[in-house]
Formats: sequence, C-alpha cells, structure tokens
Amino acid sequence: MLPIPLFFQQQAAPAAGAPAAAAPGVDPNAAAAADPTGGLLGLIIPFGGMFAIMYFLIIRPQNQRQKKHKELLAALKKGDTVITSGGIIGKVVKLSDDEVTLDTGDGGAKLRIVRAMIMDVRGQSAPPAANDVKES
Repeated sequence: MLPIPLFFQQQAAPAAGAPAAAAPGVDPNAAAAADPTGGLLGLIIPFGGMFAIMYFLIIRPQNQRQKKHKELLAALKKGDTVITSGGIIGKVVKLSDDEVTLDTGDGGAKLRIVRAMIMDVRGQSAPPAANDVKES
C-alpha cells in the first residue's frame, strides 16, 4: 500500500448482498450517510485558506504600493529632483497631465517622460525656514 494520507483514500463499497457491519449501538443508516471525503466543506476550507494567504502576501501589499505611487505622482511639483524607472535623475521643469519635462544636468538637456515612469522623489524643493542660520 502506498503511503497516501487517509483523507485521500476512499473506502471500497461493500458487496451488493453483504450487510454493512456497524458497531453495536450505532445506527447503520447514519454510518452509511457519513461522507468519508469531507464533502463540500473539505473542499472550501483549503481553497479559502489559500486565497487568504495570497491576499495578505501578494494582493494587499501591491495595492498599498500602487496607492503610495499615485500619491507621489499627485504631489509632484516643479523643482523636485526625481528618479525615473530607467535610473535617470533629473529636476522637474514642466508638468502636464501625463508628461513631465526633466532637466538632466549640466548640458541643459531636457527629457520628456511619461509621468507614471517616475519612481521616487529625491530632494523635496521646500525652501529653508527663515530662522535657519548657517554655522561656519
């Protein structure tokens, strides 16, 4: 006999003329009505558990990342230093609904990119507070 767990095995049906053996004090009809495979509940519980694991390990974190990325793109403004998905670092010069123009450096090169390709905002372009004093 193969080492298969008992819940995967099914009992052989008794011969047509043979009476079912039942323990004393047990209703033979109740023993015949019992489903050895667990029925519908035995199928639903494993699939429900797998869905719960998939939701908490894959679906929910991905939705949270998408929400943070949308908030990052909505808060984008001129002067921010951004990093694109291709690794280009530049300063935002112009914004439109679906495009951003970046100044990429010394040569004055300007790139037009799709707004969704911005992955991170490096330096926020907030002006320093008026009461900050540089120490020399």
